[in-house]
Amino acid sequence: MNLLKRILKQTATLLAIGIFCVSCSHITPLATSPWKPIQLPTESNIQDLTFTSNPQHGWVVGSDAAILETNDGGTTWENRKLELDSDKYRFTSISFAGDDGWIVGEPAILLHTKDAGKSWERIALSSKLPGIPATIKAVGQDSAEMTTDIGALYLTKDAGKNWKSLVTGAVGVFRTISRSEDGKYVAVSAKGNFYSTWSPGQDSWEPHNRNSSRRVSNMGFANDGRLWMLARGGQLQFNTPDKPDVWENEVFPGQKTNTGLLDLAYRTPGEVWVSGGSGDLLVSTDSGKTWLKDEAVEEVPSNLYKILFFSPDRGFIIGQRGIVLKYQGEPTAA
Repeated sequence: MNLLKRILKQTATLLAIGIFCVSCSHITPLATSPWKPIQLPTESNIQDLTFTSNPQHGWVVGSDAAILETNDGGTTWENRKLELDSDKYRFTSISFAGDDGWIVGEPAILLHTKDAGKSWERIALSSKLPGIPATIKAVGQDSAEMTTDIGALYLTKDAGKNWKSLVTGAVGVFRTISRSEDGKYVAVSAKGNFYSTWSPGQDSWEPHNRNSSRRVSNMGFANDGRLWMLARGGQLQFNTPDKPDVWENEVFPGQKTNTGLLDLAYRTPGEVWVSGGSGDLLVSTDSGKTWLKDEAVEEVPSNLYKILFFSPDRGFIIGQRGIVLKYQGEPTAA
């Protein structure tokens, strides 16, 4: 009889814990999703998306030398064909400053346009370039900053004829690299066990150990200059201004989960979005204190890799196999 009582008591305790966990894991859903899924006319995996000086005129690039153009602000897209020696290039980054644009990818390739993409010129790269071009940032007419997959960082001011190295050494293979609007960089190592920062004027990357046992998946810059960090298990942290190694308490926008968070972006100073695997998409309208879940987007059969806002009313999220989400309007809670 005592044994039966103990079993019943343990069962009741486990049920209570289960009910508590279910209740604490509930996240308020959005009443309506502000995102519209768009299937591009390609099955390629899109890597990057941007616009020229005309907010209606944009480009996306991706695997299998995919390059698509929009002239209606991203509602519809059309494939474009570049005259290349192969269709096996994986374009990883595209950037415009006005109508001056750049594309990089692998195997090592660099393309430049001066006319908003009407024509593209292939720029020769040195065989001694350390690593493969990974990201490109147009910073003015004929000027751009380029990184490689091992953290080399270069600047050109003459349309790619000459390049100046901005760092004396690389950081090793990285998984992600992000640039702030004022030219700072943060790079996460391939295994996610450390990260490196660089600011204009520094001679080399500054390494930092991760601040927990959780491997880092992505990092970037908040709109107030702080760093944000996404780590395994759905963890999000912000550091304190001007102190890259001092971090605030971790939060879990979607509660602790095996589904990882992949990217973060601000739409307005107080509204931040995070995306992840299996259509995970969450928003905070109070700078990260509380979170709402966009449950409608869970029906999109895609991991959501990259969030881009070009203005408060112009945003896109890049998924898999030609899927992108276009921002349509203000998020509202249920």
